[in-house]
Amino acid sequence: MGSSRVSPRTWAATAGVVSAAATLAVAELVSLVLGGIGNPMLAVGSLIIDLVPPGFKSLVISLFDTADKLVLFVCLGAAVLVVAAIAGVVQWRRPPVGLVILAAVAVVALVAVLTRAEATAIAAMPTVMGAVTGAVLLHLSIGALRDWVAAASTRAAVVADAAPQFDRRRFLRLVAIVGVSSAVVGIGARALNSASAAVRDLRARIRLPAAADVAVALPVDPAAEVSGLSSFVTPNTAFYRIDTALQVPSVDPSEWRLRVTGMVEREIEMTYDELVALPLVERYVTLACVSNEVGGDLIGNALWLGHPLRDVLARAVPLEGADMVLSTSVDGFTASTPLDVLQDDDTDALLAVGMNGEPLPLQHGFPVRMVVPGLYGYVSATKWVTELKVTTFADDLAYWSTRGWTERGPVKISSRIDTPTSRSTVEAGRVVIAGVAWAQHTGIASVEVQIDGGRWREATLATDVSVDTWLQWWFEWEAEVGDHEIVVRAMDVDGLVQTADIAPVVPDGATGRHTIELSVA
Repeated sequence: MGSSRVSPRTWAATAGVVSAAATLAVAELVSLVLGGIGNPMLAVGSLIIDLVPPGFKSLVISLFDTADKLVLFVCLGAAVLVVAAIAGVVQWRRPPVGLVILAAVAVVALVAVLTRAEATAIAAMPTVMGAVTGAVLLHLSIGALRDWVAAASTRAAVVADAAPQFDRRRFLRLVAIVGVSSAVVGIGARALNSASAAVRDLRARIRLPAAADVAVALPVDPAAEVSGLSSFVTPNTAFYRIDTALQVPSVDPSEWRLRVTGMVEREIEMTYDELVALPLVERYVTLACVSNEVGGDLIGNALWLGHPLRDVLARAVPLEGADMVLSTSVDGFTASTPLDVLQDDDTDALLAVGMNGEPLPLQHGFPVRMVVPGLYGYVSATKWVTELKVTTFADDLAYWSTRGWTERGPVKISSRIDTPTSRSTVEAGRVVIAGVAWAQHTGIASVEVQIDGGRWREATLATDVSVDTWLQWWFEWEAEVGDHEIVVRAMDVDGLVQTADIAPVVPDGATGRHTIELSVA
């Protein structure tokens, strides 16, 4: 190929990658025009989340924590690049098989798009238009590459290098223009698609009404005195996020509706304005993910503002025999919550509109989400909630109930050491061991610390705010030089001691006692 040292196969692979970039850019742009629907990358990623076994999901979360979605996108992007490069090479060597490979990938993406919740035929447009664009560009670029190679092999012309130079420039110009254009269009559309600027502006203008029933006043937070101890209230920016939404839904509160359906005397529908006009209550509630390992950080405590779910259900009047509420998110996620928990006068289950003194952040369910103390999030904490279907466990299955998890998911008594951190080195002398413990609905009676297998010694507890929140604790230790093992356990007010039996997060939450090892110098 003239003076070029790059093989045709490498250029063909490059053409495949550039064509794939154009495919994704056009799909992003069309999705943006359609209001964010039908994005093939998001749909395929969601389908992968749906299909992976629970054990693998737990492994990914344990390895990457809340960066699991970023890891998924990186892996998915790498897979697209590999397949695109292969399609380019195959199209060069055995046309039109490369185009067939692209078509097959497009079919997979279409299946993913059209099987999403509430998908309509129009949702296929981004994938179809992107695939057509990519196929045309791959055909044109490989054609230009063939002309380049053919011209380079016939140097009998009067100006031997003129034709090769012309055809080489045509190919490189085509690849460069498509590549740069795809990057600009794709990045711009993705930014507009994911930023949700309009909804963020609407959220910023919302002024939530004051609570009719305010939360208890907080005592002095011991985290201010104990370095490394989790604060009693977890800031919104630090609150864990685990859900199935690869792109945070953007829901205009003026268009939001909540429907209560199913086994009820009367179905009801509620707007956002109607909800915030109802008497709102403030409650401190700790939420935990079922994927939280012993000692993990997929747990947080916040001040929630909302309307009691039991009052909403009372308006609909559930029928005899109903035992479950199937809540549905705008993105199609569902959770199965025991009806009796939501109707319990002693359970502060809320339709929440506020979090730590401001409207819900978009990633935490704006404009409305469920908050149910005492149950893991996968069976209770539906974000962007749009429907409450009163039904039975026998008749309906929720998203995770079909994937190996139990149906009810009560949060288990547990405790965690925040400081010192495992495998750290501290100086000999006074060392403060501190952390948090929780036993929702019953409350923590005591926390004990064991050092190097010795006797259990009682820790000091912070002032108890609610049985539905975690409780901070600390223990002063005279540390001696050497390597040490520290274990923590909690006991609730009913006398139940946190078990030492080790169990994985599947199917209903991990058990065991948090243990750290450290060195004292």
